[in-house]
Amino acid sequence: MADVNFEIQKPIAVSYKGIQLDCGYRLDLFVENRLILEIKSVDKLLPIHEVQILTYMKLAKVSVGLLINFNVELLKEGIRRFVL
Repeated sequence: MADVNFEIQKPIAVSYKGIQLDCGYRLDLFVENRLILEIKSVDKLLPIHEVQILTYMKLAKVSVGLLINFNVELLKEGIRRFVL
């Protein structure tokens, strides 16, 4: 059985015009260096949540992300997949 590598609260480095910025961006879960999981528990996913995961994906240079909202009746209703 193979192990799955993941990091919790992984910081994302941001640089602008060669200057390293300390923005405090952190990925909820970073799986196998190729999947971002952003976890929420909100009444409704808002556009800002989508922008957040898309920004994380661009900064981390990752093409696949999942936005998961646990505050839903059926979990499958709370999962959104994003691909760049």
